[in-house]
Amino acid sequence: MSAVAHEQPITGSPSQADILLESFLSLHSPEGFRAELIEGEIIVAPPPDGDHEDHISHLITQVIRRSKTDMSVSGGKGLRLVSGGLCPKNHVIPDLTFAPEELRLFRGAPSWMEPDGVAMVVEVTSGKPDQDRIAKRHCYARAAIPLYLLVDREKAQLSLFGKPHREEYTEVHLAAFGEPLALPEPFDFDLDTKPFL
Repeated sequence: MSAVAHEQPITGSPSQADILLESFLSLHSPEGFRAELIEGEIIVAPPPDGDHEDHISHLITQVIRRSKTDMSVSGGKGLRLVSGGLCPKNHVIPDLTFAPEELRLFRGAPSWMEPDGVAMVVEVTSGKPDQDRIAKRHCYARAAIPLYLLVDREKAQLSLFGKPHREEYTEVHLAAFGEPLALPEPFDFDLDTKPFL
């Protein structure tokens, strides 16, 4: 009877996901560029244009002034999110991340933090709009972030996604630029979108 050789897994050997994550975390992006790891793909984006930043400015101003709950905001906070399949955790940097001020969520947080306590993330479309429309939406839903606001410049509309379930949001509210968009608790005000026209 001949002996059958059985392959034994090599312990301590890094997986492809580990190697990808290590490569991503050691990446040095050029100044002003933003690197993210989304569903196993490293995305490096150039600095945003002026219209993108103008939209961000209007959003911050309204949320800070008009929300029923005092909000903290971060533009560029890294979030470590659950990924789909065998990919390493997603490392996503929303254009804006809002959390109730009382949580002091950003104080003392590491570069890449867990999303617990985040009330809403915002993306304003840029060079790869489908990344914001699809991949990031699934990332945020999977992480159970309650609200995802997408400012879609190409479609001239806002999409507010709510009630995350698994890797999708079960509610979506749309508003064309110029129409008000109701933001629910903890914000509880109508967002004026006329400045986006």
